[in-house]
Amino acid sequence: MDIGVPAEIKTAERRVSLTPAGAGELTSRGHQVVVEAGAGEGAGFADREYKEAGAVIAGSADEVFDTSELIIKVKEPQAVERARLRPHHTLFTYLHLAADRPQTDDLLGSGATCIAYETVTDDAGRLPLLAPMSAIAGRMSIQAGAHALEAPQGGAGLLLGGVPGVRPGKVVIIGGGVVGEHAAEMAVGLGADVTVLDRNPAVLNGLAKRFGGQVLDTMAIENLTGTPHTEGPKLAADLERHVRDYEVDIMNLQKAAKLIPAAETGGLVEIVLENGASLHSRTVILAVGARWRQMNVPGEDKYKNKGVAYCPHCDGPLFKGK
Repeated sequence: MDIGVPAEIKTAERRVSLTPAGAGELTSRGHQVVVEAGAGEGAGFADREYKEAGAVIAGSADEVFDTSELIIKVKEPQAVERARLRPHHTLFTYLHLAADRPQTDDLLGSGATCIAYETVTDDAGRLPLLAPMSAIAGRMSIQAGAHALEAPQGGAGLLLGGVPGVRPGKVVIIGGGVVGEHAAEMAVGLGADVTVLDRNPAVLNGLAKRFGGQVLDTMAIENLTGTPHTEGPKLAADLERHVRDYEVDIMNLQKAAKLIPAAETGGLVEIVLENGASLHSRTVILAVGARWRQMNVPGEDKYKNKGVAYCPHCDGPLFKGK
């Protein structure tokens, strides 16, 4: 197949749809790859690298379109690019047609076969070609937000990660999908106090397993006696404030690695933390807590969120071993 890689012309777009390594893979399988001169410069790839990989360097976008069957791009084709499309072309790129009627009309009129990266699904119904862009968006959101918090940018002058003696900033992420997960990873890495809101218990459980106590996995709580409704972070904060009234020391974001029993009756039990520190006490109470999870009981998938609530905290033991 003849494959064309035109340079991206949308404002501020520096990416290229094919790396030299990708070009080498295609040419090694017998395909011809034509790359517009300078197409890879914005991404750090010189024309020389494409030549060494077996690609042909074209002097213009017109030459790329005229000599290719498959056109691969990064961003949606601009008007001048859409005018180059012919019925024998197959266009493979991000399109995002829902908000762009002129592009939709031009593509339909061209007669070309146009495949949008963002609509390609795998066997599990996921969007593998959209996921990398979502990951980038999630990571950049924290970077941009942290920059906006700086005083010179008109922000409150907050440092997300805090410093010794100063509490870290609070980050709330709505949705725990690909964007939310990568945003949480960045925020946690900066040392922020992170809360993720999502209606899907499976999503929250997955995040909780990945990040541990660094992320408050939050769901509506409506079965606490005397409290019509609350959320995980609020309940946790209320409990912490109440405990502090009794002058109890609280250590957050610590994980116990080992429990060493007392050497003699009445002696001290040792708790070794993952950071190497140790705590000693005559009395130790282990409160392991619980996580929302799939219980795998009859009818759960069919009736969940349709008037039937499944609570692994209270109902789980009834189904143990069944």
